[in-house]
Amino acid sequence: MESWLAGLLRAAWVAGTLPLIIASLPSSRLNSFHGALLGFAKRGKIMQSSSHKLTVPQRFFCHFYVVAVVWTTLLLFTLWAYAYKMAPSVSEPSLYSTIASHLTGGSHMFSFHKSRLTPLQHRHRVWSSVFVLLLMEIQVVRRLIETIYTFKYSPSARMHIFGYLTGLFFYTAAPLSLCCTLVPEVFGFAADLVAEFIVKGKRQMPAFELELWESVNPFLKLRWFQWIGAAIFLWGWMHQRCCHAILGSLREHAEQIDDYVIPHGDWFEIVSCPHYLAEIVIYAGLLVASGGTDITIWLLFAFVVANLVFAAAETQRWYIRKFDNYPSNRYAIIPCVY
Repeated sequence: MESWLAGLLRAAWVAGTLPLIIASLPSSRLNSFHGALLGFAKRGKIMQSSSHKLTVPQRFFCHFYVVAVVWTTLLLFTLWAYAYKMAPSVSEPSLYSTIASHLTGGSHMFSFHKSRLTPLQHRHRVWSSVFVLLLMEIQVVRRLIETIYTFKYSPSARMHIFGYLTGLFFYTAAPLSLCCTLVPEVFGFAADLVAEFIVKGKRQMPAFELELWESVNPFLKLRWFQWIGAAIFLWGWMHQRCCHAILGSLREHAEQIDDYVIPHGDWFEIVSCPHYLAEIVIYAGLLVASGGTDITIWLLFAFVVANLVFAAAETQRWYIRKFDNYPSNRYAIIPCVY
């Protein structure tokens, strides 16, 4: 099951990334393809108010994060229960053996070499996945709150139905990609519990005893690169929160349909789409925190970058067309690069 699930996710990310890369190439022969793909991706201010065919209200963005919160929470707590029961915390190797492992090539960070995992390595992998899903949970919960309380979508704001379905797929597949190598055994663990409950009934089920310290202690034993990944994640997370607050404050009333102003503050001073840049930083943090051993997460990150760069380029063009005094020193999304 692991191979086909991981393969399916990888194929999906490749299938989503390649058209975005091709459409972004600077070739006049690709203009029609670029226009077609852009038609599917347009939403909000960059979509003409008259083109409502096959569109849904942009406020449906909220649906993405409802799905994301429910699905990520389910995965997180199922994986956490599995980790607590099947991969409990044990004593770690000494500092000297850890250093020796790094010096002799024992560290597996950013290595795609597959080998049989020892019990200790398996525990590290399980708790690392719990940690990464916990970061994802922090992200999607905040985004749900923002779509409800921060953003004031205009009644006329629309997005293409293809973009809407893509968003639903993304927030289903992204959390799954962060733990896809463990999903078969975790779902098997959950299925066994359900089957045992059906056979034995509630009264004969063994009591689930949860010791708080034992459920969080493994996080204190995570490796250095996982904490660096968490720091990168939180850096992007805080800047995205700030940029979204700025964007939300630009329209005090949802009824203001065409009242757009140039945003200023935080990363808006250097790029036109700092919230997209922050999203890239967030997923870079997740990639580093995961250890970089799973190609599925690399492909997820590639899709995030390709999608946001493609969207940022069109947003930049819209700003330049809309405002004669738009700052010429702002890049679209990557400072000093693009």
